[in-house]
Amino acid sequence: MDTHRELLIEQRVANEAKSPLIAYLLLIFLWGFGVHRMYLGRWISGFLMLATWGVGWLLTPILIGWPAVGFVVLWCIIDLFLIPGMVRNDREDIRRRLRI
Repeated sequence: MDTHRELLIEQRVANEAKSPLIAYLLLIFLWGFGVHRMYLGRWISGFLMLATWGVGWLLTPILIGWPAVGFVVLWCIIDLFLIPGMVRNDREDIRRRLRI
């Protein structure tokens, strides 16, 4: 009985969890828009990334937007390494929710 329940939980986790492939594709193709963070459930940081990216590009003609653009580029490079952990946390949250 307990093994059967664990199998059902793992099946739900496999069905509901976010895909790392999709997260990487969103990051690579939509780079600074923060869509990959929104997809992974990190809405606030995703909107913050989007706002910083947009304001940065709006202010680049007067040269004060480049630090913001550079910051978001660095943030995206760091996210390349953080995505596996974000997906793992998502899976653990689903397991925790289903075991209650």
